[in-house]
Amino acid sequence: MSQVTTYTLASPIQAHDEQVLELTLRRPTVAEVRAIKALPYKIDKNEEVSLDLDVAAKYIAICAGIPAPSVNQLDLSDLNNLAWAVAGFFMTAASATLVA
Repeated sequence: MSQVTTYTLASPIQAHDEQVLELTLRRPTVAEVRAIKALPYKIDKNEEVSLDLDVAAKYIAICAGIPAPSVNQLDLSDLNNLAWAVAGFFMTAASATLVA
């Protein structure tokens, strides 16, 4: 997955006193992950993955550079898609490494 993902919103939101039609998510840093102290998903005993929306919302705000209250304005489909996009950053390496 790319270091940055741009997502066109189904419904615009307000952020920084402007109407926002798309969000650009960047990969979170290790320091940000440590500060949040949780992953945006959970794995249950059957190894099924589910989103932790409260945690994902924190990552969306940080990684999209929008205020936390702006996340609450997202359409439900936008919230779901952005949350999975954030989770995807944790499931792939930042870059491919060649092994000699």
